[in-house]
This record gives sequence, structure tokens and C-alpha cells, in this order.
Amino acid sequence: MSDSPSAKACDVVVIGSGPNGFAAAITLARAGKSVLLLEAKDTVGGGMRSTELTLKGFVHDVCAAIHPLGATSPFFRSLPLKEHGLEFIHPDAPLAHPLEDGRVAMLERSLNATAAALGEDAAAYRNLLAPLSRDPEPLFDELLAPLHIPKHPLRMASFGLRAVRSATGLADAKFKGDLARGLFAGNAAHSFLPLDKPLTAAVGLMLMLSGHAFGWPVARGGSRAIAASLESYLKSVGGEVRTNHPVASMNDLPPARAYLFDVSPRNLARIAGDQLPARFANKLNRYRHGPAAFKLDWALSEPIPWTNPACLRAATVHVGGTIEQIAASERATWGTEPSDRPFVLVGQQSLFDRSRAPGERQQTGWAYCHVPNGYTGDMTQRIEAQVERFAPGFRDTILARHAMRPADFEAYNSNYIGGDITGGVQDAFQLFTRPTARWSPYTTPNPSIYICSASTPPGAGVHGMCGYHAARSALKRAFR
Repeated sequence: MSDSPSAKACDVVVIGSGPNGFAAAITLARAGKSVLLLEAKDTVGGGMRSTELTLKGFVHDVCAAIHPLGATSPFFRSLPLKEHGLEFIHPDAPLAHPLEDGRVAMLERSLNATAAALGEDAAAYRNLLAPLSRDPEPLFDELLAPLHIPKHPLRMASFGLRAVRSATGLADAKFKGDLARGLFAGNAAHSFLPLDKPLTAAVGLMLMLSGHAFGWPVARGGSRAIAASLESYLKSVGGEVRTNHPVASMNDLPPARAYLFDVSPRNLARIAGDQLPARFANKLNRYRHGPAAFKLDWALSEPIPWTNPACLRAATVHVGGTIEQIAASERATWGTEPSDRPFVLVGQQSLFDRSRAPGERQQTGWAYCHVPNGYTGDMTQRIEAQVERFAPGFRDTILARHAMRPADFEAYNSNYIGGDITGGVQDAFQLFTRPTARWSPYTTPNPSIYICSASTPPGAGVHGMCGYHAARSALKRAFR
């Protein structure tokens, strides 16, 4: 750690200004600690940034765009972020999932309305989700936490019996029709795992429950608005933020009692150097990263011309077709070459936030698919062909495009190893042992060094819970 005269000592230094870095800093500042948050770039945000990637006046979210876990997060719900400028916009429906024959499954805020449109699977959908949707806040408090003795064991058991299965296994057991099966598969595919793997059902259930209970909102003005509100609130409780401060080693940090790193395990090992035992550093370097993202942003002359216009009721559209087609796409991402028909997550935020596009009819489009880690190919044509399948004439609406390959993601944020935007594989072997197997996964053998990134439980998403729990660990251990 730096001992230069200009290095100002404080209680806590947080490295990285993603949602978890901010959550850690805010939690510690609210506990009365003096906190300094450092960000390498000239603006805060990590994955919560927005800018004009295509044409002037078209505001695109660089990474995170839709925020189901932002609305769900117990930590975010505890903050007065609206008073600090954040406005979440809720589309008419959280999600649309079109099929090639023109039918569409809509994830509505109402569980009953969603079920009623699923035909032969209406009763099965209600029976699966209704028991979990009653009083959902305590359930998400439990789910968005590290491994622990649950405060609501019966509720957790009810969820766990459903969630421990693979997505395809649960869908085969519960649903008969393509609408319900496709809707569930699209949600489960957010896991970045093959859909026949255990626990992929958990991701599908969490996202669908979140849609019913809290919605899938977008932030007015772009995801950068979340970062701006967190920064404003942190400063209001006494925290300090310093940008343009890259950290290559512990020598770049001022003296403090605790250091919390919102970085990947490999980057923590590199920065900490001999401040961590070699054996522990080796474990950090062996941490597994999974498939990457290939992303396109579009400036569009008009809304996407979906075959079924019901898709325009949602800011999020899952483009992938049937469960079989989505499962094949996700399986391919663990090989060397992605599917010719990839599962594509489409965001059309400007339909609900007119600050994002300049013209009366003009829109922004945001989309990505999963590809093998470090993939160097170009998915532009395949992504646009997939959207065209469900929205004939889509290509004619494109005014300009911007692509981000896996290498671009890692260059943008060094924690996105090989283009992995989720902070590492979240399978049965690494869900609760991320980044290593420790009773408190946020701690290290050095009582002053902690990790608070998405590479800790509960994992990826703009929810801040990794940072919150890491800060609680630091309060108990470093400050007792």
C-alpha cells in the first residue's frame, strides 16, 4: 500500500464502481466508516454505462440494459435512489417470447394473465409459480445471498425442489405446449449454461417470479442513471469517489483497514501479489470463466416490425423459438463454434423511454447472444437473421450498427475475462464456492482484503448483493 505523503488514509478503499462496488461502499459508509471508491475510467458504472454508440442522439446501454434484479434486489429497495435521480420505467409487459408461427408467450406482471394465454399449460404454470409468488420479498432475500441457514426454510424448500432440476427436465415434466416451454427456456438461458444442466431451472424460475413480483424495468436515460444515483447517494452518506485511478498493485492504494475489490478473481490475484498466500492466489487463477457475449446495438428508423405486434408491449424480447432450438444454441456455446441460429436477447428500451432516440419514430435496438469464451468470429449476420425470422423487414430499419465482440468486452472491462460478462460459471460446482470454497466467500486469508464482484454469491446481475454481503463480512472481520 502506498505510504506517500499524498496518500490519505481511510477506513475502507473499494476498487471498482460497478453495482457491487457501490453497494459495498454505501453499506460501509452507512455503518460510519470513511470510504474511498476508486474507478479506473473517467466515469463510474462498470456495466452500468450508456452512450451514443451508433449515431448522434441514439443512447445505447453499453452492457446491462434491462434490470429485473435491480427491481428485485433487497439492497436497492433499501435505498432512496429515486430521490437521487433514478426512475425505473416498467413496460406494459416484462417479456415477450415469439414463436416462428406468429404466436407469442407474454410474461405479464399478472401471473394469472400469463397462465391464461398459455392454453393447455395454464394450470401447470399456475401450479408451478403461484406457491412461490406469494409474499416474494422474503424468498428473494434468501435467494440473493450466500449459502446460509435459511430464515424461511419451508419457502426455500418449496423453491429448491423445483429449482434443483435442469431447465429441460422441469419443462418436460410440467409443460406440454411450445409457448410455455419456450418461455421458460428463454428465462433459463440467462444462466449461460446448457439447459440440461442441474440448477438451470433455478434461473428460469427466479426471472419469471421477478417479472411477476417486481417487473423488468429499464432506467430512464439509460443504465448510466443507476450509476449516477448510486454515486449521488454514496456522496450523501459521506463516501468519496475518485475516477481515473487505475489500480495495478497494492502500491496504488492509500492506507486503509479494509480493501474491497469489485474485480475478477484473476485480477485480484494480480493486484494483491504477495499480500495473498501463493496457494490461495493459485485458486483464484484457476477460477472458471464461461461463455462470452457478442453484442449489437442498432440505430433504427422505426420500431422492430415483429410478426406479432404484441412484442411491442415489452422492452425485452427473447428471440430463439422453441425450447429445443434454444437448448441447441446454448449447448453450442460450450464448444468452439456458436449456433447458426443463436438465442438472442433483444432490448427495445426506447419504446418506453423516448429520451434514447432523436426522431419521432426512431428507436434504439440492443441485442446479444452467447458465444464460446474468447470467440473471434463475427455474429452480426446470424443475430440479424434471427431477428428477421420473427420480424420480417427488420434489416430495412437499420440506420447504423455497433458491434462488441468478446475481446471488446474484455478491453472495455478487464473483469470480463474472454468476454464473460457474468463473472464466471454459475454451475453446481461454482455457484456457492465462487471464487473459492470458504465459509465466507468474500474473505481472503488476508483479513484486510475482500472480493465483492459478481464472482461471489449470488452472482451476476445489477443488484448489488455481492457488494452488500462482502461489506457485511468486512464489518464483522476487519472492524469487529
